Order: sequence, then C-alpha cells, then structure tokens
Amino acid sequence: MSKKPALAKVEGSRHREAPFLQERERYLRHCAEFGAAPGSLCIKRNELIWVARLLPATASQGVDVSLLHEIARERASMHTGVTMEYRMIAAARPWLRFLGWWREPTIVLPFQGHLDRYVKWMRDERGFTPSTVAQWQSRTTQFLQWCVDTDRRLEDLQPDDIDAYFIQNASRWGRISMKGVTGAIRIYLRYAATQGLCDSRLAAALRTPRVYTQESLPYAPRWTDVQRILATTATDKPADIRNRAILMLLSIYGMRRGEVVALRLDQVNWAGRTLHVFRLKRRQPQVYPLLPTVAEALASYIDTVRPPASAPQIFLGLHAPHRPLTPQAVFDLVNDRFKALGIEAKHRGPHALRHACAARLVDQGLSFKEIGDHLGHHSASATMTYAKVDLRALREVGDFDLGDLSWN
Repeated sequence: MSKKPALAKVEGSRHREAPFLQERERYLRHCAEFGAAPGSLCIKRNELIWVARLLPATASQGVDVSLLHEIARERASMHTGVTMEYRMIAAARPWLRFLGWWREPTIVLPFQGHLDRYVKWMRDERGFTPSTVAQWQSRTTQFLQWCVDTDRRLEDLQPDDIDAYFIQNASRWGRISMKGVTGAIRIYLRYAATQGLCDSRLAAALRTPRVYTQESLPYAPRWTDVQRILATTATDKPADIRNRAILMLLSIYGMRRGEVVALRLDQVNWAGRTLHVFRLKRRQPQVYPLLPTVAEALASYIDTVRPPASAPQIFLGLHAPHRPLTPQAVFDLVNDRFKALGIEAKHRGPHALRHACAARLVDQGLSFKEIGDHLGHHSASATMTYAKVDLRALREVGDFDLGDLSWN
C-alpha cells in the first residue's frame, strides 16, 4: 500500500521538473477534454517527459522530422526496447503539432506557386465546390508533374505533347475517366493561356472521348443487399451504432458521403421531426421529414456514443481527439461491409447505396421529378438514367398492342 503513493510522488516529481511543463500540461488537459483514457494520458505524460528533456531550448522555433528521429535515437541508445523509437515519435508529433512547433516536411514543386493561384481562381472566382476543386487540383498536379518529369515546358507545349500524356496513361483510364481528365486539363490550359503561360489554342486542340448519354446502367445493389448491410450494425458496439445512422442516411435519403460528413447537430430538428440537408450539387438546403427509424438511429448515436466535442458535425471518430469523419472514412466503412458480405457490385462505396435508394423509389412508382428532388439532383438528365431500371414501365412498353397496324 505504501509503494503506490511513493511511485505517484516520483512520477509527479519527474513530470514537474522536466522542461516545457506548461506546454505539456496544456496538451494533456486538451487530450483529457477530448476523451483520452487515463491509461493513455499516463503513457503520453511519460513519453513527453523524455521528449521535453531531449528537445533543444529553441524547440518553439520549429521541430522537423529529422530532429525528432535524432531525439528518438538518442533515447533508444539509453534504453533498449523494440518499439521505443516508434512510441516516442507517436507521442511527440501530436504534441508538437498542438503547440504549433511541428514543421511538416514539404515537397516543393517547381510549379507550386502557379498551382496555388489556379486553385484560388477555381475556388474564389469560379465558385467551384470543394470536391471539384480538390479533384481538378489533383489531376492538374499529375499533368504538371508529368511535364516536369519529361522536361516539357508549358510555353513550349504542342498538341502532340498532350497526346503523349494521354497515350502514356491510356491503360489506367476508361472512356468516362478520360473524359473527366480531359475536361480538367482543358479548363487548366484555358486558365494558363490567360496568364500567358501557354498557347491559347492548346485547350481547343483537346478532344473529349465520345461518351454516349445514358449508355450505362446505374450500379445499384439489390434492396435485400442493402437490408443485409444494415443488419450488420444491429449490435451494441459503439462503431456499429454510429455506422447504422450513417448507412441509413446514405440508403434512405440517398445522401452523398460529403453531405453526410458535413451534417451538423443543428440540422436535425427534433421537435419538428425534420432533417435539413445542404445538397452539394444544388448548393442549397433541402428539408426532409425525419423518419422514425432514422431518428431512432441518430438519437441512439448522439445520446450514447458520440463523444463530447466542440465540433458541430454529427459524426466523429471514436478515438481521441475525436475529429469529424472524412469522406474517405465513410467510403471505407461501406466498402468493408460490401466485401464482408460478398455482395457483387461494380462499385462498393457510398454512391452504390445512393443508387439503391433511387432504384427503390423507381420500383415504388415515384415520378422521375420526385426522385430527382429526393436525391438533390441539379438537373433532370441526371435522374433519367434510372428510366432504364424502371422494369414496370419497360414491360408496359413491351406489352403495347399496335392493334390493326402492320408494317406491310
């Protein structure tokens, strides 16, 4: 009984006497507020004592990855342990980020300044959505990096150079993907021409692959498969309680994954039983009735599982520091369930559940205008693809009686 208080006293003494006491205590309080367990806090505290002792007095001016590895190796030379270096870096990096002392390793691209201006133009002047900006930035970066790797200068580019880029990547892209890449590069080249960086005729030389309207069927899993996916979350595990609410929003309301992760607590009107969703393509809010099953799933997650946090988003990570979920996290949780259940589908992400929602509405006899409104489609053409899965209407066409008409 006497050893435990003595040990606590020694640990407390080590903690107080090590450098950067205030900085370490502030970070530990932050971790505690965001739900870190006592055992986790103890590990962080002990590791940070060593980090603080080995950090230079100028640490507030910035610590990069090479210095952190040097500190970790110095400690590893004093104490043996297979995971010693890893544990120290894992504890130190979040602390340094919290303090603003961490210097992220940067890859300096020769075109970075120009690319930043292009991204600013897309966001501020053209008003593209964040997802469009991110997607086109990625495709433009790949193209510009290819130009650098092949010693091509923008001002010297010719149509044959653009052809060479597409030929080199043809095996990775289908026609629809190539159409998207072509559109992104064409927009970039038009912008670059206005900045005097390339020939103004270059963008016009790009030819988009022929993609026929409504040439493919929407890849919707059967509704029975959607029910099987939902059934996997019928447990009392915190992750399943959260994921059940997410899967319902995707499959019942046909929400996009970006709309799900952006959903805030104040967008659920419990008294009025309504759900306010900001539709990304329409760029405007839309009000839906809050169905009892969805309300129950949301309430169960918010009341029993959702960690206390200042973030307004509904869906958070289950482990400290409890950040809002990302679209990629939503994709992963849906994709994992498709794979676990062996559901065969062309695509196994959240958008497949959105298609399943649309196919379900078609089967129930809703008009395409009603379906488009429910899904938040920007134009009617986006909804018309579901005409090809309206088997009831197709059978009516097939059974149409021409009467006495003949082709003779």
